Amino acid sequence: MLCNLPKTVVVIPCFNEERRLHVDKFKKFADANPDIGLMFVNDGSSDATSQILKTLCDNENLFYLELPANMGKAEAVRQGMLAALEKKPDMIGFWDADLATPLEQITDFISVMAKQPELLMVTGCRLMRLGTYVQRSHIRHYLGRIFATIISNHLKIPVYDTQCGAKLMRTEAAISVIQKPFYSKWFFDVEIFKRLIFKYGRETIIKSVLEFPLPQWLETPGSKLKLTSACRQLLIVLFAKP
Repeated sequence: MLCNLPKTVVVIPCFNEERRLHVDKFKKFADANPDIGLMFVNDGSSDATSQILKTLCDNENLFYLELPANMGKAEAVRQGMLAALEKKPDMIGFWDADLATPLEQITDFISVMAKQPELLMVTGCRLMRLGTYVQRSHIRHYLGRIFATIISNHLKIPVYDTQCGAKLMRTEAAISVIQKPFYSKWFFDVEIFKRLIFKYGRETIIKSVLEFPLPQWLETPGSKLKLTSACRQLLIVLFAKP
């Protein structure tokens, strides 16, 4: 018997996430939101991530994809989104496995997209402001602002935070950005913007992409990206073709 296909599929790339996977939170969210599918992608983990995910994905809206080797976050997300297309959803996105952005924000993103049909993408924005709880180390915050300024000037659009690992796109927009591999393993978010601009035009993207200020974002220890690698990856993506 065929199960109902989810209207939204969110890809969650996982690499050695054994100690950071909130299994209970994923199960609770999946049970409460049957129209939202979660596509976990094991990116060649060397710990127990694979076993945990296989056990977790026993619901109709919890899916699991095993990559043959570690391919990097960008390709894990891309492969997950390609697999998500088989579910024929209206919207496809991706979310960080450590839940720095709470899962509940997915429903907020969907609501915004539903109310504004002209939007092609909603992306999280880690904006520190009164009334919110955005926790980030000072050094990462300041480096992030430097990188963000460089990226915004490069893209020639007023984007505040390209790198937030919480994004949701209409399927047509997602298809336009995942047809070929990304050049950068970590700054592929910038390439997503570049490909959307190439496909739809800069003025359209300025009007059709919404940065959603997150009410909560918590930096989780265990980041796999170092400063030297970040600088190198940034240079790669700035010169990458859409």
